[in-house]
Amino acid sequence: MLNININGNEFLFDTKAGEVLINGVHQQADVVKLDKNKYHVILGDASHTIELLQKDETGKNLSLIVDGKKQQVEIKDKYDALLKQLGMDKMLGNKMNLLKAPMPGLVLNVLVKEGDSIKKGDSLLVLEAMKMENNIKAAGDGVIKKVNVQVKQAVEKNQVLIEME
Repeated sequence: MLNININGNEFLFDTKAGEVLINGVHQQADVVKLDKNKYHVILGDASHTIELLQKDETGKNLSLIVDGKKQQVEIKDKYDALLKQLGMDKMLGNKMNLLKAPMPGLVLNVLVKEGDSIKKGDSLLVLEAMKMENNIKAAGDGVIKKVNVQVKQAVEKNQVLIEME
């Protein structure tokens, strides 16, 4: 079951073997791909042309042209509903501003300095813990605001190592 929001209008959408259930009403559906991002959809007795303009990295926020009109579409599945129920839905959009030590250890190398621009996955520092070297990487894009540690410094779990903007 999907919860689909189209320009502020909510629809519950479920597909079962060529049949679509929209807000509890069964409708026959057929989709034909016309081009890379263009589709012809028959839903019940209505025919629609849909073109995908853009989608976000999750594939859940779309910008479409449906029958010549631009539409903003947000799709939520059962996992999104579970995250909301657990109060974790707000965490998805939050930017991580603090890099904290995942475990106690010794800083072997600091690979960034204040003012550096970083991308998700960039190595930030090397932390030795239990005789193993751990390459600590950026969880998202940003700019280094402050480096709070130095090489050969011992750190505790959850200690703030680097602050980002």
